[in-house]
Amino acid sequence: MIGPDVVAEVVRLHVVEKWRPGTIARHLGIHRDTVKGAIRRAGIKVNRSKGRSSKLDRFEGFIRDTFERYPKVPASVVWRMITSRGYSGSESHFRRWVRQRELRPRRQAEAFLELRTLAGEQAQVDWASFGKVSVAGGERRLSAFLMVLSYSRRIFVRFFFDQRMASFLEGHALAFEYFGRVPRTILYDNLKSAVLERIGDAIRFHPKLLEIAAWYRFMPRPVAVARGNEKGRVERAIAYLRASFFTSASWTSLTDLNREVLVWCVDVADQRPWPQHRSRGVMDAFAEEQDRLIDLPADAFAFAEHTPVSIGKTPYATFDCNRYSVPHSHVQRQLLIEATSQKVRVLDGPDTAIAEHARCWDKGQVIEEPEHIKGLEREKKEARLHRNQLRLLRAVPQAEKLLCDLASRQHALAVPVDELSRLLDAFGAHELRIAVEEALEAGSPHPGTVRLILDRRRRASHGQPPIPVTLPDDNRVRGLVVKTHNLAEYDSISKRKD
Repeated sequence: MIGPDVVAEVVRLHVVEKWRPGTIARHLGIHRDTVKGAIRRAGIKVNRSKGRSSKLDRFEGFIRDTFERYPKVPASVVWRMITSRGYSGSESHFRRWVRQRELRPRRQAEAFLELRTLAGEQAQVDWASFGKVSVAGGERRLSAFLMVLSYSRRIFVRFFFDQRMASFLEGHALAFEYFGRVPRTILYDNLKSAVLERIGDAIRFHPKLLEIAAWYRFMPRPVAVARGNEKGRVERAIAYLRASFFTSASWTSLTDLNREVLVWCVDVADQRPWPQHRSRGVMDAFAEEQDRLIDLPADAFAFAEHTPVSIGKTPYATFDCNRYSVPHSHVQRQLLIEATSQKVRVLDGPDTAIAEHARCWDKGQVIEEPEHIKGLEREKKEARLHRNQLRLLRAVPQAEKLLCDLASRQHALAVPVDELSRLLDAFGAHELRIAVEEALEAGSPHPGTVRLILDRRRRASHGQPPIPVTLPDDNRVRGLVVKTHNLAEYDSISKRKD
């Protein structure tokens, strides 16, 4: 901007001395466009040099007529139109030429009325994007849901790692709980969460928005297209949130961030002056507005997101880049995820919850309930005991009497079955049968007694100590029962050959 004394000098040099704008600009040390602007604001037409022609002069009538017929057409489109009609100059020269000759009609700037609302009548809602943030295993987009009461300007903010419909509905429910009541009308920008389709005044709202509006008895209303003044309160609230809170916020988790922003809403935003009368505060205006809001319904709205999930062979449900454990009895089944920003529930049917976890907003994480894993381990141990016991009894039927005697004496069977199974692997079924029978006859049905008998028989026959064989943890190997043969049969074969 230049001062009035410089403007007066510019006008004098141009009108009286007939100086061209470029000469004035060089003489006064200001930009040529500033000189031209000062001359035009004085109501004087800028003098142009006479005798200088331009390639565009012959197109002037066509260009002027095109701009009058289509006031909003871009200059680049008109440049392409005259290029196809023989103009060979650059687009930048064309734009300067049009601007100098003021061929485009000036549009009258639209004036807006200051919108005032009655207490309790209206709120405004919008999403604000805060970019990507790092989480364990990747990144997530951080967004803030804002609701502003139009009369008192009281603000509610809730941060989310998405802009899903479930988060949109949760933001509404939490805002109503924060205010203690519900506004009669809520204004929305043309969000996909609110408006699915709009053709002129024909509007198709999102079914979920209509559902929550019916539950809380408010009227949803989208603002008119290209009418930013209608939702100016929430837009100013977003700018205020960025400047006053987010630039200096320090947080480690989404829960921590929402706790801090709620403190900011109460301690900072609620304490600011009321814009309509700065002698009053926002909470003073809210006290006046609160009684005119609608009462909350008796029950809260069910805003949780529901997603079908298939459980594979492992007891985990995959949801939103993470895995949540379920009871092992529900593997290879179709279940249902019910999720909010705080927790994830796994349902078997509409009302039967089989697992509940805190919502994890990291990526690639495994969230486990210890009891789910312990239950699987117990089942595996029982299955292993059953397999070992079956294999033992197939090879050594006499062992059943030994195990029954142990059970009658209140002994757990897992350890004896494992010990007898190891003796079976080390000494073979024939020796183990003999040792078990001897232990039963001696009235000592215990694996320790069986081992002593096996060791005594080995020493008496001058045999070598058994070498332990480590088998893989595979039932196809461990479950094999090898029947031993009497080697005397081979002696009889060799005698027949002789």
